[in-house]
Amino acid sequence: MDHTARRAGLMTPYSRRAGLVLGAVAFVVPLVVDFPNLSEAGHRALAVFLLAVVFWVTEAIPLYATAALIIFLQILLISDEALWGLPADFAAPSYAAFYGVLAHPVLMLFLGGFFLANGAARFRLDRSMARVMLRPFGDSPKMILLGLMVITAGFSMFMSNTATTATLMAVVLPVIASLDADDRLRVALALSIPIAANIGGIGTPVGTPPNAIAIGGLADAGFRVDFLDWMAMAVPMAALLLVLSWLLLVRMFPAKSTTLRLHIDAEFDRSPAAWVFYATFGLTVALWLTEPLHGIPSTIVGFLPVVILLGTRVFRAKDLQAVQWHILWLVAGGLALGIGVATSGLDVWLIDLIDWGGMPGWVVVATLALVAIALSTVISNSAAANLLMPIGLTLAMSDATAIDPIRAGFFIAIGASLAMALPISTPPNAIAYATGAVTTADMIKAGLIIGVVGLALFLGVAPVLWNLMGVG
Repeated sequence: MDHTARRAGLMTPYSRRAGLVLGAVAFVVPLVVDFPNLSEAGHRALAVFLLAVVFWVTEAIPLYATAALIIFLQILLISDEALWGLPADFAAPSYAAFYGVLAHPVLMLFLGGFFLANGAARFRLDRSMARVMLRPFGDSPKMILLGLMVITAGFSMFMSNTATTATLMAVVLPVIASLDADDRLRVALALSIPIAANIGGIGTPVGTPPNAIAIGGLADAGFRVDFLDWMAMAVPMAALLLVLSWLLLVRMFPAKSTTLRLHIDAEFDRSPAAWVFYATFGLTVALWLTEPLHGIPSTIVGFLPVVILLGTRVFRAKDLQAVQWHILWLVAGGLALGIGVATSGLDVWLIDLIDWGGMPGWVVVATLALVAIALSTVISNSAAANLLMPIGLTLAMSDATAIDPIRAGFFIAIGASLAMALPISTPPNAIAYATGAVTTADMIKAGLIIGVVGLALFLGVAPVLWNLMGVG
């Protein structure tokens, strides 16, 4: 997802310069100020961490550029090839570990997801499936709205939220234009697509970058979450939240029209290349969903479409160039940041700044999720997850709390996805706002309610359901 594009209109040359200056100051302070109980390596890691916070929040430079800078600075400052000597008792991570995040297994999983998403768009599989899947929903505005949300959420589980929103919004735009200006169904239709895309992205590891960041961070900490485990934790609650969101939109924006017809001009591509892609798509998803049966990790399965589609020449150089590499760099930067924070002891030092001992576990988890929502409302949800994940996972594994690290990582990722109250909160929101059918007030009202309800569902209902299902 192109998070930089959604905020480009908000960033001015002055604000970027201010971000650069603030970032430089934040970087230098830990290098010249002695913080009690923080090691030399911790001071250097704190410098990089604060720089990342400022640059990711202000977007003084592109998000992916900040990610590359993080990897480079940590190699120079805290790796075994650091330019300045580190204490002899510090077990410096290998510089190869920081470079290695660029080929982290979770990035290969996401790369496979991008290949499937780009192929679905190229062969118009998404539009063709939408045309078929919408038929059972009839011509009632309420049911059409539900159908659009179900289809959008389903696509968003395996495709980028932004690509899914762009595809389905193209379907509903002619309908929105044909409705009377005072018909509130216009708002419901425009909002339904991004809301469903954001909710659907929760459902699978490849649905949205925060999920991959959580799984990667957990894997580095020694906790494996396979594809089906994540879906078992996420899909039931996401489905319930989707239905509640549909009911909310129907109630908030009642339709003036009694019937509604959508025309989707798309036919299934029957070329040999398309059939190879369809088979690859089906095989990959089937292997992801049956991981407990065959035991092949989802991160290995994720590389399968890359090999097949390139090897059969269904995808060529131009298709490889179209992959959202900047997202992979952003996730890699977060994983590298996690290595630096953990190996330097910075995570423990930051956690010890607050007395967590008297807090119930659910309060700690709720706090992590709320911070994720707040951050992701105004900055990239990937950047928010990158900043919070290493701290949250270390907190969960510390003696101060009694939290399951898997649940802590999961709730940080979920919190990042539930932030949808502003046009700048997610690219899908920006696409909906650009239609002109949605006001900021409409988006804030619906987004806040759905975010609060979603968090309450995941915090209150999900753990009970997980215990009954034996997951999480």
